[in-house]
Amino acid sequence: MQMKKLITLACSAAIAGLSGTASAQISGDTVKIGVLTDLSGTYSDLAGSGAVLATQMAIDDFIAEAKPSFKVEMVSADHQNKADIASNKAREWFEREGVDAATELVTTSTALAVMKIAKEMNKIALMSGPASTPITNEQCNDVSVHYTYDTYALANGTAKAVTKQGGKTWFFLTADYAFGQALEKDSSAVVVANGGKVLGSVRHPFPASDFSSFLLQAQASGAQIIGLANAGADTTNAIKQASEFGITPKQSLAGLLMFITDVHSLGLKSTQGMYLTTGFYWDLNDATRAWSKRFFDKQKRMPSMVQAGQYSSVLHYLRAVKAAGTDDTAKVMAQMKKTPINDFFAKNGKIRDDGRMIHDMYLVQVKKPEESKYPWDYYHVRQTIPAAEAFQPLSESRCPLIKK
Repeated sequence: MQMKKLITLACSAAIAGLSGTASAQISGDTVKIGVLTDLSGTYSDLAGSGAVLATQMAIDDFIAEAKPSFKVEMVSADHQNKADIASNKAREWFEREGVDAATELVTTSTALAVMKIAKEMNKIALMSGPASTPITNEQCNDVSVHYTYDTYALANGTAKAVTKQGGKTWFFLTADYAFGQALEKDSSAVVVANGGKVLGSVRHPFPASDFSSFLLQAQASGAQIIGLANAGADTTNAIKQASEFGITPKQSLAGLLMFITDVHSLGLKSTQGMYLTTGFYWDLNDATRAWSKRFFDKQKRMPSMVQAGQYSSVLHYLRAVKAAGTDDTAKVMAQMKKTPINDFFAKNGKIRDDGRMIHDMYLVQVKKPEESKYPWDYYHVRQTIPAAEAFQPLSESRCPLIKK
């Protein structure tokens, strides 16, 4: 009897020990997510407070569906589109505040800076807003995920469609930093591959408000298409000023990275007929409409693809933490990469070894004012671009993690 009692006590102690170990797999019994975005500048409409809201929605939905034994917390900060501010904040979060994943990171320069800090400190970087392909090529690492879109996919949609429809000569108006340069490079390659010709380009400061001298250079080129290799307020300001100077409609504009927030700001009269490529449209199907209505009820505007992608990336991350039973970076990344993504944002999405999440993209055309039947009814979906075609194939990858 005494021996049986000792065995029982020993088993109980072992079980208690295992339970304590399992609980200890989540550092501090809390998963902490940091949203580092543009809350006040050029990209605040397409990311900003809407990205913070999308993150909170993902956390709330995860807690409701998974009922985790650990807590989930969020912090947020404005990186002001400056790499030094972003890297310093990320380091502070990782070192002192127990943040497990830095997320969103709109603006390529801030994303590349935070990726380095995340790698150094063995934390995770989830990127929804930045676009440049170096993120999953030369600058790739094994703790980062590029989730929503990139310049290769944008060029492969918009530049290809416009060139094939007769826009054979191009001049680029380009934001003078890594994102704009990558978008111009990728778009130029697509234009040439589809029988077009690039007549020239001009770089403008980021951010900018006066585009007059740059637009006059584009006008003097005589190009049929002025490719706007910029985003956010830079794009909307360039479109407004092109109209004021009488450049359009004599020459056509191609917004190589435009968001539904830009179309809403400019209005259908100014943007009708424009083609753009997006990873998400709120009015695509019942699932996108249901989530977007919830977002709209709080934000009072429909979500951009960055905000929708932010929700999806955070929810996928949290589900991976629960499935792995730990917040250990390597184990969570492995779980994220082996688990398909199926939600309103992506069907059969997949995170590749280069960190690129591949999913279908959409070529859309902005409706004429008379074609819009209700608020935010802005797009005709002209083509679904399958994931395998939308993104750069691994055979062309320059990521050191990919073995050829």
